[in-house]
Amino acid sequence: MVMPRDLPDLLGRLVREDPAAVVALDKGPGGETIPVPRGELWRRVGRLAEELRTAGIGAGDCVAVWLPNWSDALVWQFAVAARGAHVVGVNTRYNVAEAAHVLDRARPRLVALAPDFHGLDLPGRLRDAVAGSSAPAPAVALVPGPGRRVPPPAEVAAADVGGGAWAPDPAGAALQLPSSDPAALVVAFTTSGSTGMPKLAAHRAAGVLAHAVADAAALGIGRGEHVLCALPLSGVFGYNLAMAALAAGAVCVLEPVFDADAVLDDMAAHRVTHVASGDDLVLRLAEAWQARPRDLSAWRWWGAADFQGRAAELAAWAHEEFGTVTTGVYGSSEVFALTALWPAEEPTPRRWEGGGRVVHDGIRVRVVDPVTGEPCAPGTEGELQFRGPNVVDAYLGDDGAAARAFTADGWFRSGDLGVQTAEDAFVYVVRMGDALRLRGFLVDPAEIELRLAAHPEVRTAKVVGIEGADGATEAVGFVVAESGREPDPAGLRTWCAEALAPFKVPAAVHVIDAMPTTSGTNGTKIRAAVLREWASWWR
Repeated sequence: MVMPRDLPDLLGRLVREDPAAVVALDKGPGGETIPVPRGELWRRVGRLAEELRTAGIGAGDCVAVWLPNWSDALVWQFAVAARGAHVVGVNTRYNVAEAAHVLDRARPRLVALAPDFHGLDLPGRLRDAVAGSSAPAPAVALVPGPGRRVPPPAEVAAADVGGGAWAPDPAGAALQLPSSDPAALVVAFTTSGSTGMPKLAAHRAAGVLAHAVADAAALGIGRGEHVLCALPLSGVFGYNLAMAALAAGAVCVLEPVFDADAVLDDMAAHRVTHVASGDDLVLRLAEAWQARPRDLSAWRWWGAADFQGRAAELAAWAHEEFGTVTTGVYGSSEVFALTALWPAEEPTPRRWEGGGRVVHDGIRVRVVDPVTGEPCAPGTEGELQFRGPNVVDAYLGDDGAAARAFTADGWFRSGDLGVQTAEDAFVYVVRMGDALRLRGFLVDPAEIELRLAAHPEVRTAKVVGIEGADGATEAVGFVVAESGREPDPAGLRTWCAEALAPFKVPAAVHVIDAMPTTSGTNGTKIRAAVLREWASWWR
């Protein structure tokens, strides 16, 4: 495929090829499937781009998109890019403190959100987030979603948080999309940071396009094939898979809510060929399929991230039942998802491991000693470092983060341990830090610790991860109380739930007299290994 000039050009080429071909399958309010033709998506992008122009959105501006997996999320990405602005995706699970952090860092001029999705009061969360943020109040655009009513004027006015509010007009005039700057930022993803709150890793259009085209080829997605888009488009994993599907001329099967039975029904009905996800998602699909089998014989490829250590057994199950080929993958918010994957001819079990061959020759990888920075000998573990158009271009609201993330000679420090097996291939080993993988999301425990420590009855907090009863990682908190106080563990979990996404709320919180510590050359440190032992025993 010839590289598109910019994001609007990618969509425009699909329209010129066949405007009636379906580009996405939406879910209506009753769960019904709503096909979205390429021409319709193009017209919606043009209409929204004109409304964004009228709203004053232009080059360098940020637009926060707080939407589920609807085709509207794709429309907003393309329309914002056409205005020379960039999108920051916001997970619909985000609570007030997380949304306020995004506002502080990204300072969006506009927030597009769903007024009534899955019982979530996103307008209310935004209002509370604005109250706790130092950023100027953004404008609000209410996006009703596929097959849903346009919000009445009173509902739109009630969503105003100080910057005005409006609802996109489905019958509005369409703008003939101008060319945009491929060197401009177009998207940012949240990622764990050392401060305990997410960083916002931003990427330029040229990198997004190069990666989408390379992924489409590496995954072998064919025109008209159906790709499962069950991971949030606000995150890098879901976003990169959807962009690869578009680059290939395939159909995005959008799942705004993950229900294993409903997803299996869609996979069977639409003959889904490609899935990329953590093993946690496929584990739920396997359990539902065993309870009620469906015909998934079209499913030929799974790009697996081994979050729970179940990828190998699930890969064997999928191959035995459907002939599915599973490959391990590698990626992150900073270097894109699906940056590396193993080819189908790689023998198992190596093919099921994390890592792989980089998806195009513009991506370079090396492994260095984490202490000295010197290149490691082949077969030796070290830090994975990257260069190329896939690598993060900026951190919104944190100019110093980019400088800290790169070596003096321009390589991105991934913070992951790996082993290089060839010039363009590596095996991922483990995260160098202590980040937790909670329900498929990478979470810095410091984020939860900060919330626990903010409680007036808590003096010190530490969070560790242990294996739960279902094999998934659980966060467990330990706190030392302020003198004379006796915080209630259940109340501390409620305190966390008021500010954090549900998957970040600790499974348990234990109040202890003192933290186990050890003294070393770098000072006194809390012994996380001891806390993990306690957490496992008490569970």
